Amino acid sequence: MATNHLNFLKSVLSKAPPAKKGCKDYYYDTKEKGLMLAVTPAGTKTFFLYKRIDGKPERLLLGRFPDISIENARKAAMAAKGEIAVGKNPQKAKQAIRAEMTFHALFVEYMEKYSKVHKKSWAYDEREVNKFLKHWFKRKISSITKAEVERLHAKLGRENGIYQANRLLERIRSIFNKAAGWGWEGVNPAVGIKKFKERSRDRFLQPDELPRFFEAVAKEPNETARDFFMISLLTGARKSNTLAMRWRDINFITETWRIEDTKNSDPQTVHLPKQAIEILTERKWESESPWVFPGHSASGHLADPKKAWMRILKEAEIENLRIHDLRRTLGSYQAATGANGYIIGKSLGHRSQQSTAIYARLNLDPVRDSVNKATDVMFGYLTSAKARDQQ
Repeated sequence: MATNHLNFLKSVLSKAPPAKKGCKDYYYDTKEKGLMLAVTPAGTKTFFLYKRIDGKPERLLLGRFPDISIENARKAAMAAKGEIAVGKNPQKAKQAIRAEMTFHALFVEYMEKYSKVHKKSWAYDEREVNKFLKHWFKRKISSITKAEVERLHAKLGRENGIYQANRLLERIRSIFNKAAGWGWEGVNPAVGIKKFKERSRDRFLQPDELPRFFEAVAKEPNETARDFFMISLLTGARKSNTLAMRWRDINFITETWRIEDTKNSDPQTVHLPKQAIEILTERKWESESPWVFPGHSASGHLADPKKAWMRILKEAEIENLRIHDLRRTLGSYQAATGANGYIIGKSLGHRSQQSTAIYARLNLDPVRDSVNKATDVMFGYLTSAKARDQQ
């Protein structure tokens, strides 16, 4: 048995050789006291916290290396020592979790302890797992194999598309990673499965499609859905934010819309071009709801007007266009009218490390000018089409 004290580095731990037959090698981190790595003759490497708990020396399982990174192992060790310091016994809690580790029990823990606490998209986790993984709910998680996950990933890729398949694979990997962090000693069955190669989507409304699109929207009988699509196009806002648009967040004097809760957690001020102000003013006069686009969903606002969208595409004879492509359409016409990437990013609420500092120095005036130019150009195609029809 070999015992070593060293500063844990990925390059060093990756090269640690298997232990001799019948023995285990132990490596102790000099940076985080008590953090150790055990290496078996098979080469399996596992992080533990070596600590006295209730007067007895204990090895508290943290997870397998490299499934759990050195940084996360140090954080887990620090958190466990914090619990021990206030009289808690993480070992007993982990044993209790392992005893009930069906996939359903794990998923409930995952939702309550992680997804609903840390993810704005937690509802998608709940919906997608219940839709595609419910047949695993009564099984012990150790019985779910990598081969099963590979077959499921391939099947979803064929039947539901590569994007759906890849997102579910990511969810499975995340759920099992949390199981390891909570004391499970098995192998994550999603690790090592290669995702389908994805292509970034570049679809937006082309100049010849815009007149047909505007005319089809004007004929749409569902007025709420009709106006929702137009505001989506004119503001470039994300679908979820536009569906949840509230009157209290609209300033008709400054012609702006304040979005407090965005995807990247930063509040966003959206310029409203004159065409959007006209639509919103008309809706405001007739509205008795706090929502701009009220609906019959549990939230009280419009949920997802897919049927209206399909009617519009059929009427306009437009194919392969998604609601999210309206957001890309505004950005595309901003670029066509001379806006730079920073202005477009500002108007669409994008955030990147390179542009954050520049965004902080931008006011809304150049964004307003850019959005106005882009929307005027888009509506110009409608005017041109009507003029040709009259000749």
